[in-house]
Amino acid sequence: MSFLLRTTPLLRTSVARQSTRCFSTTLVQQNTVKDAAKKVDRAVSDTLVKGIDKGIEAKDAVAETAGMSTGEAKGKAEELKGEAKGKAEELKGKAIGAKEEAKAKI
Repeated sequence: MSFLLRTTPLLRTSVARQSTRCFSTTLVQQNTVKDAAKKVDRAVSDTLVKGIDKGIEAKDAVAETAGMSTGEAKGKAEELKGEAKGKAEELKGKAIGAKEEAKAKI
């Protein structure tokens, strides 16, 4: 057996160096990983919230534009309604004036 040990020194040293190693971390390392994960999660969440807010702003802008068109249409309708009332009152006044003139001639 000693013959084998003298002739194969590499085998003997390589076997001696191999050992099983358990993977473990210390509490400090675990907390550091948790903190890093929280920071990444927070950054991603903030970015998603900003995206959602931009989407809501875009939706509101579209709704406002549609509302402006509807509002403009309503405003125009009210304007025309006012003009029609004014014209009706004007014609009513002319009719009353014509009636009074006709009465005066009789």
